[in-house]
Amino acid sequence: MTIREQQEQYEASWLSDLAKRSVDTRGRERPVVPCEVRTDFQRDRDRIIHCKSFRRLKFKTQVFLAPKGDHYRTRLTHTLEVSQVARTLARALRLNEDLTEAIALGHDLGHTPFGHIGEKTLDRLVPGGFKHNEQSLRMVDLLEKDGKGLNLTWEVRDGILNHSGENEPATLEGWCVRRADRVAYINHDIDDAIRGGILKPFELPRSCLTVLGDTHSKRINTMILDIIQTSAGQPFVRMSDEVSQASDDLRTFLFANVYNDAWRAQEEKRCDFVLEALYNHYCQNPTAMPDEYVQIAYREGIGRGVCDFLACMTDRYAIDDFTALFVPNDFAIR
Repeated sequence: MTIREQQEQYEASWLSDLAKRSVDTRGRERPVVPCEVRTDFQRDRDRIIHCKSFRRLKFKTQVFLAPKGDHYRTRLTHTLEVSQVARTLARALRLNEDLTEAIALGHDLGHTPFGHIGEKTLDRLVPGGFKHNEQSLRMVDLLEKDGKGLNLTWEVRDGILNHSGENEPATLEGWCVRRADRVAYINHDIDDAIRGGILKPFELPRSCLTVLGDTHSKRINTMILDIIQTSAGQPFVRMSDEVSQASDDLRTFLFANVYNDAWRAQEEKRCDFVLEALYNHYCQNPTAMPDEYVQIAYREGIGRGVCDFLACMTDRYAIDDFTALFVPNDFAIR
């Protein structure tokens, strides 16, 4: 018996009947020879970790734009925190931790430079709109590996696509990631906002703190334990009504005082200006893009090719590219 088969046997004996077992995957678009060591979901996790778009997350905005401090979250550290929370939920609920981890690590691969600001800009500019969850799926299906994609399993792809938006994940493991994403960003965005002087701890709504806790760690612990206690043995993954309401109220507070606050408005205009200028430039000069995006523009239209190119950019790449294209160089007298 191979190590993979031993792992599959363990899943059969230990995981909940509600879990998605590796042997029950709907499979991949292109069949592959089974690995002797790893299950299908473990292979997907490894493919995501080793791909270029995963590495680029370290230079993409979470909330603070191109932060200079060492301790602010980036899109990569956000992804790792989501993975940790989601895996904790999956393990406690006896769901498939490997599937959960793969979805979590891949859920934000399609995010734009400048975070949701960039997403809003592309949604306005690109024909048909833009959503980062759809772009994340496009990233793993098409853009990675020189257009071959990562050829992930159906369950991982479903979880990536449906970690946000109107459609729901097909697996409870996907729901673990969807819940973990909100738990992570609500709490770490508060932490970063306090570190950056945007919020003071005493400004957080008392009604929320009474339910969730008065420290960062207490709030995360309350949310995670509540999801586990509410969802154990159930065909869903969710919070109790009381904790869910407190979490939603805290999220509403964040939108009013951090995400949409006046301090952010000016930077948002600048980021929007940079991306719109780059979008217009490459729509007018598509052959100036790397060849892989030129080919996409040829097959699917210029707007699509430019969108993919911009979505793949990190914050610093977008800023450097804008500077090279539109900011005059100093004139050196020789």
